[in-house]
Amino acid sequence: MDLFTKTTLECSKLITEHYSTSFTLGIKTLDKRFHLPIYAIYGFVRYADEIVDTFHGFDKKTLLSRFKAETYLAIEEGISLNPVLHAFQLMVNQYKIDHELIEAFLHSMEMDLYFADYNQDGYEQYIYGSAEVVGLMCLRIFCEGDAEMYDRLKDDARRLGSAFQKVNFLRDIKSDFQERGRTYFPNVDFKNFTLEDKKSIEEDIQADFDAALRGIIALPQGAKAGVYLAYRYYLRLFDKIKICPASKIQNERIRVPDFQKILLLASTYFQVRLNTL
Repeated sequence: MDLFTKTTLECSKLITEHYSTSFTLGIKTLDKRFHLPIYAIYGFVRYADEIVDTFHGFDKKTLLSRFKAETYLAIEEGISLNPVLHAFQLMVNQYKIDHELIEAFLHSMEMDLYFADYNQDGYEQYIYGSAEVVGLMCLRIFCEGDAEMYDRLKDDARRLGSAFQKVNFLRDIKSDFQERGRTYFPNVDFKNFTLEDKKSIEEDIQADFDAALRGIIALPQGAKAGVYLAYRYYLRLFDKIKICPASKIQNERIRVPDFQKILLLASTYFQVRLNTL
C-alpha cells in the first residue's frame, strides 16, 4: 500500500511539473513536508479544469459528473484506482479539508459548462469556487491542524486566490473570449474593451494583492517562501499587464520569461532567509 500511495503522489507531482513551471517553483520553495500534499491538491484541480477547458469533442458534462462522483467515493472509501483522486483523498482526510470547499470548486467547474457571461453574483461565486477555495485547501495543509491559525488567515488566503484568478482572467482574455466565448468580468464588453474598463479591473486586483500580503507574512515559516514567491510571480505578471494597452492583452498572452522567474526565486529565497519579509 505504501508503494501504491507513493506512486499516486508522484503522479500528481509529474502533472504539476508538466502543466505549470511557476507553480512547481513555488512548491519547491516550500518546506519539503508540504511538497507532496500541495502537488496532490494541484493535480486534482488541474484535471478537473482540463475536463471543462480542453476535452473538446467529448461529453464534458458526463466526464465531470463522473469525476465528481469518483472524488467523493474516493474520500469516503479512502482509496481510488485513479492516482490523482487517491492522492487528493489522502490530503482531504489527513488535513480535514472541508467538503464544502470541494463542492464549491466542482460547482465552478460546472459553471464553465453552462455559462459564458457572468453577472456580479456569478462572477464572485465563480472566483470563490475556482480559486479562493484552492487557497483555503492549501491553507489547511500549511496550518497542520491549527484551527485558530486557519480562521485567522482564511480571509487573506481568499484574497490571494482571488487576485491570482483575476490576473489569469486578464492574461487569458484571448483564449477565454475569442476561443471559448467566455466573459468572466461583469459589465465588460470585450468587443469594446476600453482603458477605463481595464483600469477599473486592475484597481480591484490591486486591493486583493494588498490584503493578501498581510496573510502571507503571518504564514508558518515553512510555507511562507513558496506562497510569497507565487505572490511575487503574479504581481510581476500583473505589472506587465498594467503597462499594456487594452488592445494588446486581447490579442496576446502576456508572460513572465523563465529567467525572470529564476531571479524572483533567488531574491525571494534570500529575502525569507534574511527574515526581511
